[in-house]
Amino acid sequence: MDSKVFGTTMPVLEVSLLAGETVLAEGGELSWMSANMAMRTSTSAGGGGMFGALRRAAGGSTIFLTEYTAQSGPGQVAFAAKLPGQIVPVDLSGDGYLVHRHGFLCAFGEVSISMGFQRKLRAGLLGGEGFVLQKISGAGQAFVELSGELVRRDLQAGERLLVHPGHVGLFPAHMPFEIRTIPGIANKLFGGDGVFLVELSGPGTVLLQSLTLAKLAAEIAEYLPAPSR
Repeated sequence: MDSKVFGTTMPVLEVSLLAGETVLAEGGELSWMSANMAMRTSTSAGGGGMFGALRRAAGGSTIFLTEYTAQSGPGQVAFAAKLPGQIVPVDLSGDGYLVHRHGFLCAFGEVSISMGFQRKLRAGLLGGEGFVLQKISGAGQAFVELSGELVRRDLQAGERLLVHPGHVGLFPAHMPFEIRTIPGIANKLFGGDGVFLVELSGPGTVLLQSLTLAKLAAEIAEYLPAPSR
């Protein structure tokens, strides 16, 4: 197996497989592939059977995963990013990683995708959004899609970092984290979803993403056509 990322703002991951090798991806992520690639879409891929599929769905993934296998010689399959950002390789071992919802792109080896954490955030009187994490674990390599620019923070033992939930990209599953609220009536009424922050505690490496889907949607909302009645 070999892989290469093409492009910058809207990258594409192209995977080259030898005959018999398989890559696992979210259902519907395919961009293109060679003619000798076989596809098998099911709920059992990714581990856990139907119960595992429901846990994946709760974590922001899809119920169905697709296996792409090269037959009768080498083959290629490609997956394009859904948002401006970067595609990051992650070597899996131990407890694995927690990733923002919709972060998983594809993987090789014995890899499991499940819900890592889910909590509904209520931001004062002005609404809020859920904080959902996927857990990617097992033995192999995964590729994760992160939005915007990436910032790497290496936290030392005892060091803490407060992060807006939408900017949390990826961190080791063993790293402690908690949901914190910012005190003060003005924060609760007018602070938006920033009144809730994720506190990450070292040691460990955190990848932060500069683009959040919620803020992107808010910026383009005024340019979308009004729904017909």
